[in-house]
Amino acid sequence: MKKNRRLSDGFRAALEGFRETLIFERVFRVMLVITLIVIGAMLYFPTSRLEKVVLLAAIFSVLVLELVNSVVERITDFLRPEHNEQVKLVKDLMAAIVLLASIGAIVIGIIIFLPHVMNQ
Repeated sequence: MKKNRRLSDGFRAALEGFRETLIFERVFRVMLVITLIVIGAMLYFPTSRLEKVVLLAAIFSVLVLELVNSVVERITDFLRPEHNEQVKLVKDLMAAIVLLASIGAIVIGIIIFLPHVMNQ
């Protein structure tokens, strides 16, 4: 691996990873659709700047954790392609982390959007 990679090479690699995720990770695609819906609601309702920041932080937290989950799954599948209880436990723990972040994001969304919806 070259030590002096250009910045454009780093961006190219990141975009290739994102492309790979969009192709092979169905859950991530679903999360992106939900992201677009939330961003649409954020722009439709008169949300404050702070509310927008909190919503975006929640969204990106869930998306980043889902990417980390995908990486861990691929690494564990590579290292232990056969069924292994320890690998299953690692995958289950990663799924629990993403689930917890998703529940938190949903609660944040309800707290922010419910008053706007009730005032319509």
